[in-house]
Amino acid sequence: MSFASTLYLMPVLDLLLDPVPAAWKAELRLGLQEALVNAAVHGNQLDPSKQVRIKYAVEETECWWIITDQGDGFVPPLPVDTCAIDAWICDEQECGRGLFILRQIFDQVDWSACGTELRLCKKIRKAGRLPLLR
Repeated sequence: MSFASTLYLMPVLDLLLDPVPAAWKAELRLGLQEALVNAAVHGNQLDPSKQVRIKYAVEETECWWIITDQGDGFVPPLPVDTCAIDAWICDEQECGRGLFILRQIFDQVDWSACGTELRLCKKIRKAGRLPLLR
């Protein structure tokens, strides 16, 4: 699926979350919204001529989303521990909050080498951690 860079994401999020178990929808909505806003705003500069593309698969135990923008790319802070992210957030004047949210919600958060593709994975477990949001 793809859409022009916009902040009107409700229909896109509804479609992406339709096959997700109900208990996980609120938490994953927050994470996906953050990822899509980052792609549209920071990646595509809200240029309506640029597209955000999403591939997704929802299986019994895992949900995958691959979000691609047409921007110049992104280099996440390294190392990816919480202290480094907190310091980076302060240095960048609130930029980085989204990275923190993504890493709290998803089990896997990886960018392509050029920084225009984000891969997100959420493991849906019958036992283990329950959703943060309900």
